[in-house]
Amino acid sequence: MQLSLDKADRLEHFQARVSVDPETGCWEWLGATQPRGYGTMPVNGQRGILAHRFAYETFIGPIPEGLELDHLCHNRSCVNPAHLEPVTHSENVRRGGGAAFWRNKTHCPQGHPYDEENTYLDGRGYRRCRACSRRYYQKRGELPLREPAAQEV
Repeated sequence: MQLSLDKADRLEHFQARVSVDPETGCWEWLGATQPRGYGTMPVNGQRGILAHRFAYETFIGPIPEGLELDHLCHNRSCVNPAHLEPVTHSENVRRGGGAAFWRNKTHCPQGHPYDEENTYLDGRGYRRCRACSRRYYQKRGELPLREPAAQEV
C-alpha cells in the first residue's frame, strides 16, 4: 500500500513530533495538545485529528465502530499504538483513575469523614456529606441552626 502525498505528509508531521521514552516505552507527543492533554494534528490547516487515533489507525488499522482508544499506560500524551486498546466507553471510564480517585476519598473538602453516619447518596448517586449539606441548608434558612432542645415532661 502506497501512502497518498497527504497521508505521507501527515506521517512525516507525526514522526517529527514524537519522542520515545526509553523507560516507559511511551511515544511522547511533542506537538499541539488539547487542554486535557491529548495530542492533536492539523488537517487542512485545522487541528482535526487526535494524534493517538492517527497512530493507531496508521500502524494497526481502523478503530472498530462504537469503540474508543484506552491508553493502557494512562499517559494521554502517549501515541504508541502498542499502548492503545479499543474498548467501549464504559470500560474506558471504569479503567480510568477518575472514578477511583473519588471513590477512595475518605473525607469531604471541608474535612468531614465519609463514614456511614455522615454520608448519603444524592438523587444522581453521588456521595454527599451530611454535615456540609446541613450547614448549607441552615445558611439558606431552610433548617433551624440548632436542634430544638428536648422538652422536659
